[in-house]
Amino acid sequence: MRRRDDAPAVMTVENLNMYYGSFMALKDVSMIIRKNRITALIGPSGCGKSTFIRSLNRMHEIVPGARVEGRVTLDGEDIYAPEVDPVRVRRRVGMVFQKPNPFPTMSIYDNVIAGLKLGRKRKKSELDEIVERTLRQAALWDEVKNKLGESGTSLSGGQQQRLCIARTLALEPEVILMDEPASALDPVSTQKIEDAMLELKEQYTVVIVTHNMQQAARVSDYTGFFFIEDMGQPGQLWEFGETEKIFSNPDRKETEDYVTGRFG
Repeated sequence: MRRRDDAPAVMTVENLNMYYGSFMALKDVSMIIRKNRITALIGPSGCGKSTFIRSLNRMHEIVPGARVEGRVTLDGEDIYAPEVDPVRVRRRVGMVFQKPNPFPTMSIYDNVIAGLKLGRKRKKSELDEIVERTLRQAALWDEVKNKLGESGTSLSGGQQQRLCIARTLALEPEVILMDEPASALDPVSTQKIEDAMLELKEQYTVVIVTHNMQQAARVSDYTGFFFIEDMGQPGQLWEFGETEKIFSNPDRKETEDYVTGRFG
């Protein structure tokens, strides 16, 4: 008998509905995201994966007319409660986007610490330590340690993505969200991103959206399969569970068809 995972819940999602204006994008999504685990979100294009991951740190709110119903908690606190500052939520739940977005006018060093400039003043020695630590965590330090003063955009695409991971880590989040972080990268860069994720879960909780079934199977502990029955209908969480079960013995035929490449 498989041992029950005793990792505590970091985030819980209960009966989440998401709207853009009058359009319902997601319907009745519930999920537990566990500490120091990687949760992969898979499913065909347009089924709401990226919309959902943005609900976990209120990033979707930058779109006019976006709203939610239901409840999302972080360490037991409802992140949508009226008194909760969304900026504070986004510091605790960091986001790495599909397209690397280093600040073009900043050096590699300044890109890493960009978010820290909004907080308390820090000594140069403390900043140096943060830059080295986070670049090591992002598996980038050895490649850039001798050119920290160069522009962040001088790096390759894969290096830029790892720089963005380091920038997120500098804020010391509890949860790291990654929306297709390796979709535009070559296999070598993808491997480095995956290796970094596996290292990061020792200290952080990671949620990743991916269209790469092999990647989900390689790196994640849990997998959620999102599906949309008909065009114009909201996306739903069709199945959720331990990755090994989702890929080897799913409960629903649609899940099996998707993970085996029969559609999507």
